[in-house]
Amino acid sequence: MNRQKLQDLALQSVDTLGYQLDRFGITSKVNRHNLAAYLMHGQRQLEGEWDSLQVRFDVQKARFEKLSETVEQRANRLLRPLKRDKQQG
Repeated sequence: MNRQKLQDLALQSVDTLGYQLDRFGITSKVNRHNLAAYLMHGQRQLEGEWDSLQVRFDVQKARFEKLSETVEQRANRLLRPLKRDKQQG
């Protein structure tokens, strides 16, 4: 069974369930539109969480790069006199 047939079957089942529940007076909130809205909300929420994680990762990466740059600069300053002595001697 292909994807489109499965999707149509699922949506038809949701519509049938919503109709049956509505017929018994239980609820009128089960339909394909509310299901789609719920899924889209969940998707947007996940996208927001992913963006937040990416920003946190980028901040930590920038901090690490700055720290490694600082360490490298200090090491070069400390080792520069040793390199001169070695070249002269």
